[in-house]
Amino acid sequence: MANRFIETILADLRAPVERDPAATGWLDVVLCYPGFHAITAHRFIHALHRAGVPLIPRFLSQLVRFMTGIEIHPGAKIGKGFFIDHGMGVVIGETAEIGDNVTIYQGVTLGGTSLNKGKRHPTLANNVTVGLHAAVLGAITVGENSKIGAGSVVVKDVPPNATVVGIPGRVVIQDGKPVQAVPSRPQVDMPDPTAMMVQQLSQRISALEARLAQLTGESDSQAI
Repeated sequence: MANRFIETILADLRAPVERDPAATGWLDVVLCYPGFHAITAHRFIHALHRAGVPLIPRFLSQLVRFMTGIEIHPGAKIGKGFFIDHGMGVVIGETAEIGDNVTIYQGVTLGGTSLNKGKRHPTLANNVTVGLHAAVLGAITVGENSKIGAGSVVVKDVPPNATVVGIPGRVVIQDGKPVQAVPSRPQVDMPDPTAMMVQQLSQRISALEARLAQLTGESDSQAI
């Protein structure tokens, strides 16, 4: 158990070094990364929560929020290799579940949409990335290797290997291929009223010119 806990902490430590070009090494992460501070504290706080310790885990989580700007409920389940980049304004709800090697950016909310007890926060599978100020809301699942674009609001399940953008979020890339916003349909030729009017005027002008030519010919013959 202790070995697994240490392994998880080390994976959290490696994550910023591997995913943030600004990180100069593990000492930089330990001293200067509030995301690492928040997740490390959460590992201990979550253990207290699972042990049934009353009130103290919640109080400690609020202290961490005050110091880092990151709010993680003691009940949230978070896998190893978790990386919060910058992190100010991040909120992770009580029943949120996060897989391994997940990255989220500042201002992200993993929130609930129900006042009922039970599962009401999202589940993020392994290797998910959530862009800054995105909101993933409700008891939905974001599949493995998916990406949530900055500022998106996601309220429905996301399949694996997808990229989601917009409000509400919609899949724009699936398995590396663009997804059409509107499915292609057979094209129907619709009449163009302007073209029809021009055609009618052209036909009428031709008829008038022919009539004028006829009248001019008759006038010339009478004069002779």
